Amino acid sequence: MNTSFMSSARYVFTSESVTEGHPDKICDQVSDAVLDACLEQDDHSRVACESATKTGFIMLLGEITTKAVVNFDTLVRKVVRDIGYDDGAKGFDANSCAVQVAIAQQSGDIAMGVNQALESKSGEMTDAQIEAIGAGDQGMMFGYACNETPVLMPMPIYMAHKLARRLSVVRKDGTLPWLRPDGKTQVTIEYQYGKPVRVDTILISTQHAPDISHSDIREAVYEN
Repeated sequence: MNTSFMSSARYVFTSESVTEGHPDKICDQVSDAVLDACLEQDDHSRVACESATKTGFIMLLGEITTKAVVNFDTLVRKVVRDIGYDDGAKGFDANSCAVQVAIAQQSGDIAMGVNQALESKSGEMTDAQIEAIGAGDQGMMFGYACNETPVLMPMPIYMAHKLARRLSVVRKDGTLPWLRPDGKTQVTIEYQYGKPVRVDTILISTQHAPDISHSDIREAVYEN
């Protein structure tokens, strides 16, 4: 017999969150900064910008159509510096990291399809109908709203986000000066018949200075 989330007597659900120094988040913030910089100067900008990173290296790649003039090298270094990577001892340094830019103008075929839909060209849809749809792109995501938390997000990701934010706060305000920007949190919640009933597991992992012991890290994380 099939068992659903709401009909299961015991079901565990886990979610993770990462801090701003995690490679995934570095890339997100760099790509977001490129988009913001373009829109700040040209609100008709079309930006398809991906970012990739490895220790000491960041690469921008994609296609952009904009009237904006952006110094990508300076922009990337500012993002990395604001994250907290400002010293080679932290494993990454905004001042000395390599920045490679592989940005081209948007493909004419893509622009043609976004500027005017095929249905509009062939007369199958009116301009008003096309305007109501909006531009299309590829993308899939999953998520849902629920009443488990004040922000209407599932409890595992809500708690993981709060722990990740706390890691950033105690690093930036000097409470735990030996923390580094890269960190990850994971929370597993046990559900019964669709309702959260127990915290099963909490995991906190963080980059840190080399002279701090595991026992000190554990104690400080528990306390703060």
